[in-house]
Amino acid sequence: MPDFRTPVPLGQTGLEVSRLGIGSSFTGDPRFIEEAVDQGVNYLYWGSIRRPAFGRAIRHIARRKRESVVLTVQSYSRVAALMAPSIELALRRTGVDYFDFLLLGMWNQRPWPKLLDAARSLREQGKVRHLMLSTHNRPSLRGHFEAFEAGESPFAAFMLRYNAVHRGAEKDVFPFLPETRRPGIVTYTTTRWGHLLDPAKMPPGETPPRARDCYRFALSHPDVDMALCGPANREQMQEALRALDAGPLDPEETKRMERIGAHIYRHNKPKFAEGGDAKGTAV
Repeated sequence: MPDFRTPVPLGQTGLEVSRLGIGSSFTGDPRFIEEAVDQGVNYLYWGSIRRPAFGRAIRHIARRKRESVVLTVQSYSRVAALMAPSIELALRRTGVDYFDFLLLGMWNQRPWPKLLDAARSLREQGKVRHLMLSTHNRPSLRGHFEAFEAGESPFAAFMLRYNAVHRGAEKDVFPFLPETRRPGIVTYTTTRWGHLLDPAKMPPGETPPRARDCYRFALSHPDVDMALCGPANREQMQEALRALDAGPLDPEETKRMERIGAHIYRHNKPKFAEGGDAKGTAV
């Protein structure tokens, strides 16, 4: 049985990552992030919102164990000239010399050449070591995977939505991953914005799953290297960490998560639709 406590290679980068990563969007206290790193999480994603507390956590952790953690910074920039100043500011605020990944956020089409040139320049300068891309257009990843297999992609890893409600990646992403030389795969929105934990959104007679089971659902898929969590407090962080000790879902647990996910999908529209969904739906 797979062990969620054992780090895994992230694509072809040579980096090994914990199965759970931490994102910055809801974090207000750096102490529980540092606790989680001491408990085995080694991937920190200063992402959609660069919370100052998360930046302080990165600074504190990097002073002690920079080579033991994998640090990602995200850019939503659509202006090439603004990318480098943004990343340089992030480096100063965290006190690190480089980020392991620069994530180009929410590209539903291929990033235009000037933006890629700016990202490559940061990589060549050693300010970032690898590039990653996130998308809400699942079918676009097939072309990225083909380019990656041919050695022509600038990206070493990809980030996409996957949870018990939104399972579309099972039909139009995961089957198209290269069989041998494959990129890293990171997933997010694991609790579906908390809907999977909400008693009011359950099918009749069902109790909500625990957050740990939402993370276990994503991590139980063999093509998922890591799932992101976005804890708002220490309690949520520790609950997410329990997924690592609980390990993969058994078949009955999986069926239950899929049953709950299908019910939520039918009755609760998503915040963001994705390319690849049928019109008016968001699997």
